[in-house]
Amino acid sequence: MGRIGRRMSAMDLITIRDLEVHYHVGVPDAERAKAQRLLIDVEMGSDFTAAAASDDLTRTIDYYAVSRRLLRLGEGRSWRLIEALAVEIAELVLKEYGAVKVAVEVKKFILPETRHVSVRVERSAKGTSKPDPADRIVRAVGGVPGAFRR
Repeated sequence: MGRIGRRMSAMDLITIRDLEVHYHVGVPDAERAKAQRLLIDVEMGSDFTAAAASDDLTRTIDYYAVSRRLLRLGEGRSWRLIEALAVEIAELVLKEYGAVKVAVEVKKFILPETRHVSVRVERSAKGTSKPDPADRIVRAVGGVPGAFRR
């Protein structure tokens, strides 16, 4: 992970690395029938100046609370796609814990020839991503946003 920090200006980060959870996830019903081991990375960005100055937990993101919430998230639930799971976690962290920006990576151990398969999403409190002003113009004339970018 770590990439979010290079793109965030005046942001501090709290990182939860490889939180082990057991969720029901997978496209086929048989795969979702049994909870499987996933590892979750969460990078939460905010300005921690006030927390550092006051040494007050209530002025920062409580990473223990985030980890406990994620450990319980899969109870009685299932997802077909790890993409959906990653987005849900990102939105939850923004909404419930006050992060300004978040990156989530979900690692799944499904292909025996690989270490893992993962999905990474980044979201900000202002929306799902920073819109490109050029995309509004492209939409206005009936084009596909981002179609000409590499």
